[in-house]
Amino acid sequence: MAIAGRCITVLLGAATGEPSARHLCTAAVDASGAGDVIVVANGGRIDCAGWGGLLSQAASLRKIEGVVVDGACRDVPEALDVGLAVYARGPVAVTARGRVVEQSWGEPVPIAGTTVCSGDLVVADASGVAFVPQAAAEEVVKTAEEIAARELSMGAALRRGVPVSDVMGGDYEMLVARTERDD
Repeated sequence: MAIAGRCITVLLGAATGEPSARHLCTAAVDASGAGDVIVVANGGRIDCAGWGGLLSQAASLRKIEGVVVDGACRDVPEALDVGLAVYARGPVAVTARGRVVEQSWGEPVPIAGTTVCSGDLVVADASGVAFVPQAAAEEVVKTAEEIAARELSMGAALRRGVPVSDVMGGDYEMLVARTERDD
């Protein structure tokens, strides 16, 4: 399932032996709802899960749009059963217990070399995951809509018999002209 929404971030880290005050991701789930996507930074770990079945059930009940985990998840069939899209690096049967703890939620987190903040936008589908900083969201959405409309028109031209070299020739590579911005 494709998902899109506002990021609610969670940062996980290696367990240090001290018991956690609460189970990972539960505060973020409790604070989230429709329009939100839980984004879990687990450093790309695939040896243990950063998300599981009971969290999927709770997220589904709260109408959360989906979950993105920079690492592994578990209990994939449970997420599917409740209609929750979970994007992760892969599945694993090993729990987080004693291995991973929540360090924070709602704070900026690193996801595959990108800093993601709560409130940023995220879009995920079978092709991958993209994050859009909140400050650039309006501009990016406008540009994406323009590209989608243009590509819809291009697809119609192909169906009318226009050769693909003509449809994708010329200015297609310049469909989105990048401009320099002050940072």
